[in-house]
Amino acid sequence: MRRAQGFTLIELLVVFAIMALVVGLVPLAYERLREGSQYRDAVRTMFSQLRSARALAVGRGQEVRFTIDLARRSYGLDDEPPKALPEPLQLRVVVADREISPQGRASIRFLPSGGATGGSLEILRAPGLGTRLRVDWLSGRTTQEALLP
Repeated sequence: MRRAQGFTLIELLVVFAIMALVVGLVPLAYERLREGSQYRDAVRTMFSQLRSARALAVGRGQEVRFTIDLARRSYGLDDEPPKALPEPLQLRVVVADREISPQGRASIRFLPSGGATGGSLEILRAPGLGTRLRVDWLSGRTTQEALLP
């Protein structure tokens, strides 16, 4: 007697269970991937703009200001449209007292001599990990370091 070819009911149920598990996990993995991408993009953009601000100040021979609006969750150079900080990210800023406006804006000014008013920006992810961008007041140089819990 020959056995008919095909799949048994149990084999089909196992395949459907595996497919249901995969379909259930895909949205979670996608959300984590999206949040990670937004975080890396925000860090990269801020770091790039800070370095660009110093180069512009030296090249133009005039002050260039990098501003962070904590109330509106935006940042950028004064002569460019501000960029929005993605929702899951948090931002902490340390700057000189005179660089904080009553409207909740904090600034780092880059001077034509290459220096800056100095400060640091901390971009934090949900679990408390993040990156600190520091601007040296004497040289205007921007550095990046990881924040560990």
